[in-house]
Amino acid sequence: MKKTTRTGIALSCFLVAAAANGMTAQARDSKVHRLAIQVSSANPGVMQLALNNAENVLTYYADRQEKARVEIVAFGPGLNMLRVSTSPVKNEIKSLFEQNMGDLRFSACHNTIEKVEKQIGHPVHILPQAKVVPGGVVRLMTLEGRGWAYIDATVK
Repeated sequence: MKKTTRTGIALSCFLVAAAANGMTAQARDSKVHRLAIQVSSANPGVMQLALNNAENVLTYYADRQEKARVEIVAFGPGLNMLRVSTSPVKNEIKSLFEQNMGDLRFSACHNTIEKVEKQIGHPVHILPQAKVVPGGVVRLMTLEGRGWAYIDATVK
């Protein structure tokens, strides 16, 4: 009887360990790589660099059958990237957004929008691919606090 019990316990331990190992592999496979990109410059080269970085990251992980999410956060002079009337990269944004629907997000700073609206005297219209967040810097802080990697696309 003791031999059967030991065998049963050993088998149970083996099955638990195998299941745990399988769950670890599954958790590893389901990991999502996350990147926040700051755009705070009105320089079209900076905006294009941010888009290129986003596309490269999403392509890199897609080629490896891994999940990735990228969020470009525009504030200050960088808001021009997401404004209908001023974006020098609106066609690229539309194309890239359509290719990576759900994996790529654009966030526009509400604080900057309010400041610009006061300066120009009329509403600022944001590209339909972007969502307005209360504050660009706060959004970046929130994403970093959730474990997102962060880069500043500013070219010096």
